[in-house]
Amino acid sequence: MGDLAPRKAKPDQDVPDLPTIDLEAISNLRELNPGDNGEFLREIVSIYIEDTPKRLAELKSCLASGDATTFTRAAHTIKGSSANVGAQLLKATAERLEAISRRDGLGGVSGLIAECDAEFERVKAELRRIAG
Repeated sequence: MGDLAPRKAKPDQDVPDLPTIDLEAISNLRELNPGDNGEFLREIVSIYIEDTPKRLAELKSCLASGDATTFTRAAHTIKGSSANVGAQLLKATAERLEAISRRDGLGGVSGLIAECDAEFERVKAELRRIAG
């Protein structure tokens, strides 16, 4: 069975306990194209699984080059796409990255990038299980 247990990224973060995937979001995606035997959901999941590693790589590249503007945009993209597929903890972590980079620049974000990477692996496995 998949990992749906609520979890915090780190105890010192202001991120509430969230499941890996919010099943209500999955249900909402299924309802957008009822009767297609889950094809729309599989397509959305496939795009998400293909695109998110590119955005995560962009975060790392921007951190290395000091490009806070592009970093913020990549974090924003991860936040939005994660919300669409119900990846609530990943969305919340990306939202923190976006806010920190806007407010304080790129100092101190590397730990959160690592958390995004780890959470994306959990999200990817769970989405593949759910979408079949």
